[in-house]
Amino acid sequence: MNDDPNSGNFLAPIKRFFYRLFKKPDNREEFIEQIHEAEEHSVLNADAVSMMEGILQISDLAVRDIMVPRARMDCIEIDTNIDEILDFVTEIAHSRFPVIEGRKDNVIGIILAKDILSILHRDEENIRGLMRPAVLVPESKKLNAMLRDFRIKRNHMAIVVDEYGGISGLITIEDVLEQIVGDIEDEHDTDEEKDNILEIPAQINRFRVRAGTSLDQFNGFFSTKFYSDNVETIGGFVTDHLGHVPRRGEKTEIDNIAFEIQRADARRVYQLVVDIQNLKPSLRKKDDNAVAYLNGES
Repeated sequence: MNDDPNSGNFLAPIKRFFYRLFKKPDNREEFIEQIHEAEEHSVLNADAVSMMEGILQISDLAVRDIMVPRARMDCIEIDTNIDEILDFVTEIAHSRFPVIEGRKDNVIGIILAKDILSILHRDEENIRGLMRPAVLVPESKKLNAMLRDFRIKRNHMAIVVDEYGGISGLITIEDVLEQIVGDIEDEHDTDEEKDNILEIPAQINRFRVRAGTSLDQFNGFFSTKFYSDNVETIGGFVTDHLGHVPRRGEKTEIDNIAFEIQRADARRVYQLVVDIQNLKPSLRKKDDNAVAYLNGES
C-alpha cells in the first residue's frame, strides 16, 4: 500500500495525458495534436510521429505532386540496337525502364533491367518479347490509392497521363513510400542542379524545389534576393525563418512567395512546393533553358 500523500498529485497529470491520448479525436488536427503530445511525453519518438503524419498526408497528395516529370524519364527506344541498350542500362542502373516508340509521349511498355540482361544468354534481336504492359494512371490519382494499387497488383512503376492522354511522367512505389518514411536515395534521384527546381505540371507558377537547392540558384531562378549568414540552402533558409524544423504540410510565406513543406522528417526538410502566384508578373522570370527543360524539350 502506498501511503505517500504526493502520489495522487504525481499520477494526476499522467492520467490526464493518457485519457487525452486514447480519447477518440474529433478531427485530424486533434489527432495530430495528440500524437505530438505523445512525442513530448516520450510515448512516441520523432520518427514515428513523422511517419504517422506522412500516412495522413498521402490521402491529400495526388500523383502529380510527386511524380518524376517526363523530361527526367530515362526511356529505352524500342528499335535501339541491343548492344546500345545494354550499355545504357548499365550506365543508368535503374531497375526498370519505360519503353517508347518514337517519342516520350508514346510509351508502349515497361521492361525490367534483369530481363534485358537475360538477352546475354539468348539470341534475341530486339526487346519486344521482353516488355511488360505499362500501367497508366491519371495525374489526379490520390497517393493512398496509388500505394494500394502498387501493393495489390505487385507493380513498382506506373506511367502518369494528363487529362488529354499525354504522358506527364512516371511514379514508383519508392516515391510514395518516401512520403511516409522520409527520403529514400532511389534510382531516379540525381545531383544535377537542373533537377533542383521543377515546375509542377498543370499548376501554373507552382514548383517542386529540393531543400538542398542553394540560395544562389533559387535567387537566380525566381529573381529573389534571399540571403543569410547562417545557411546556404533554401531548405535551411525556410527552417531558419520558421525557427524550428518544419513538419510535412507546414506552410509559410516569405516576401510574397508561399512555401509548403512537401517532404521532411524529424531532422530536416527534403522538398518544398513553392508558389509564386503573389509575385508581380515582372518578377516571374525563368531561364530560357530551364523553360525548355521543364517542357520536356531537352
